[in-house]
Amino acid sequence: MFARLVWLLMLLGVAVSVGAIEPPTIERADVKQVDLEPRDSTRSRAVPVRIYHSKQTGKQPVILFSHGLGGSRENSPYLGEYWASHGYVCVFMQHAGSDEDVWKAASLRERMSTLAKAASPKNLRDRIQDVSFVIDQLDKWNRESGHPLFERLDLEHLGMCGHSFGAVTTLAVAGQQYPLGKSFREPRIDAFLAMSPQTSEALAPEASFGQLASPILCMTGTRDDSPISERSSPSSRREVYRALPAGDKYELVFDGGTHFAFSDVVSFRTRGRDPDHHPSIQRIGLEFWNAYLKDQAPAKEWLKSENPKGDCPLKATDIWQWK
Repeated sequence: MFARLVWLLMLLGVAVSVGAIEPPTIERADVKQVDLEPRDSTRSRAVPVRIYHSKQTGKQPVILFSHGLGGSRENSPYLGEYWASHGYVCVFMQHAGSDEDVWKAASLRERMSTLAKAASPKNLRDRIQDVSFVIDQLDKWNRESGHPLFERLDLEHLGMCGHSFGAVTTLAVAGQQYPLGKSFREPRIDAFLAMSPQTSEALAPEASFGQLASPILCMTGTRDDSPISERSSPSSRREVYRALPAGDKYELVFDGGTHFAFSDVVSFRTRGRDPDHHPSIQRIGLEFWNAYLKDQAPAKEWLKSENPKGDCPLKATDIWQWK
């Protein structure tokens, strides 16, 4: 039971005290990190954020990041620091109710079931509302003289990224369809990157994702499964891309890639993780943002070609495709 719990926590991108530690965040010389604690008074809910931004002046496009189940705003600094160093303001959100406090507050025996329960419709709705609240807050800070983010944010060019439960959140605000015609699309977001996406139990993939017109990049691996959801098999994750309509849609599939491919947890379970995965995620993600948040034609041409196979450390058996 204990070994399974440790495996589950690490699979979800959570650092645990037995055999797993988070690598320290080392601030790059060209990137500044700021932690802020905005509170949504209408919901009596705090939404902590960690922000990475270039030390250069001037407005830059914004990328929101949503962590996986049991994670925090401290996850995936390898993305925040890298993208910020290339001209983006990266805002990593923390979602109460499905963050690290869920498993830290539970007894060892109850942690697995507590985490599974946290992947609930209510927590998804809270996450969706967190996204809109954070965008509102960023707009306020951008206009607030003296604030660290004053006149730094180009909120007309906004991207959203997430891993696992964060990918579910990402596709929800992209406009995924739910039963009874419900949609939670956030119209202020322009492009979406979903790492380890998953299908819905309620609707077929085509009904869920077939109407999404925005640029979307899906990333997964041939061993990207989940211990808490049978529908999140490696093959089912790929059904998301297949269901998307043609037009600015992309898919990266790492041959042999697991859930760990997209996290930054270090443990005995991840010693065999392919060191080429993170550089590929960083670079392909960057070109995606350049194409759709900075409207760079060369980036679009690069994405719609075999160039990622040559310019990134991808294997011949990895899949890069677009439609």
